[in-house]
Amino acid sequence: MASPWVGQRGTVRDYPGFSPSVDAEAIRKAIKGIGTDEKTLISILAERSSAQRQLIVKEYQAAYGKELKDDLKGDLSGHFEHLMVALVTPPAVFDAKQLKKSMKGTGTDEATLIEILTTRTSRQMKEIYQAYYTVYEKSLGDDISSETSGDFRKALLILANGRRDESLKVDEHLAKKDAQILYNAGENKWGTDEDQFTEILCLRSFSQLKLTFDEYRNISQKDIEDSIKGELSGHFEDLLLAIVGCVRNMPAFLAGRLHQALKGAGTDEFTLNRIMVSRSEIDLLDIRAEFKKQYGYSLHSAIQSDTSGDYEATLLKICGGDD
Repeated sequence: MASPWVGQRGTVRDYPGFSPSVDAEAIRKAIKGIGTDEKTLISILAERSSAQRQLIVKEYQAAYGKELKDDLKGDLSGHFEHLMVALVTPPAVFDAKQLKKSMKGTGTDEATLIEILTTRTSRQMKEIYQAYYTVYEKSLGDDISSETSGDFRKALLILANGRRDESLKVDEHLAKKDAQILYNAGENKWGTDEDQFTEILCLRSFSQLKLTFDEYRNISQKDIEDSIKGELSGHFEDLLLAIVGCVRNMPAFLAGRLHQALKGAGTDEFTLNRIMVSRSEIDLLDIRAEFKKQYGYSLHSAIQSDTSGDYEATLLKICGGDD
């Protein structure tokens, strides 16, 4: 079965003529001794698929008795280090760590929680849930429960459990029924029945929801986004709007997140690294196209003007081209 982390619209593909032992040796040379050969590191790690990078990690450990990520951490620093470590981390473990980071310390980074939980497939979420438990010996659900509350918590827990239907079959009758339920739960009553929103938006497949939103518009003469904004508030509202955004156009939703990470003073390099690495084999080509369409300049040029040095060079390699 194909990995759920690989799609048709990625910028990074399997490297032809790949040899894990040759790569492991070249990486070892690049980080051993005085000074680091960053160019070699970038040309290898940013041009291999995630599956290939995992083979390099194994080979490196076998040949040198060391964890590649530890050697990278010991040798590099700053944003470049974070990005390189992200590249050698298995995708499910990487997401698990990002989720942990978003809930650690004071305050929760809700936007990151929302982004990861709304953009991963059910199959990916099951792998992430497992990885989270392996790394932290705590369940992702428990951490979400202790860090969030109310309807927001309820919805996150359903998503975290990977319970969304993934089938591509669409049921027109169900779409009409769900649209009516949503209308009755919000626009058509005093107060809002949040549970109905959670249930439908967190469990139905994306293709099913697309049709439901069309039906909703027929019934209420309004887009579902407008109703959500009018009826709900806070992080719960943000979460449902993110789901709707992903249903309508996930690359556009992620382009918006990248734009936010890159605009204004200072860069949110955690979001930048996460989206660039996690979507590089899935739909980064589409994200690039949406970025250009929405903001009038390319993702490539945004990265160029906002980052520098080896960090910039690696991101641009992952980005894969200028639009």
